[in-house]
Amino acid sequence: MHLTKIQLITAAGALGLVLVVLDLVRRRRLSEEYSLLWVISTLVVAVLGFSPSILTAVTRALGIRYESSLVFFAGVAFGVVMLLYVSVRMSRLAQDTQAVVRELALLRLALEEQQDGSRRGVPRGEPA
Repeated sequence: MHLTKIQLITAAGALGLVLVVLDLVRRRRLSEEYSLLWVISTLVVAVLGFSPSILTAVTRALGIRYESSLVFFAGVAFGVVMLLYVSVRMSRLAQDTQAVVRELALLRLALEEQQDGSRRGVPRGEPA
């Protein structure tokens, strides 16, 4: 099997990206949840890079003129989907953080009230 220059570049890029993703997961810098998205997208790029006939067929089926336009579109679409996904996750984390901050504030208030009551000699559980 003779690989073209672009297929070699695609293979090297896909292999490099998979290695980087796996290293980030190993060092706990990237969660498995996100790594799965990156590995799947890398596999799609590798399949399209090694099968120009599939790339051409998909391009024609979508009515796109050039294969490179499809690859560019797929990259932009992946970026938009990842940004949306990360935005949803960040919003959820912000809501969770606000809930934890509110709970912490209530606990501090209760602790301060308890400490103030004990300083004044008021038995616990009785109003000050």
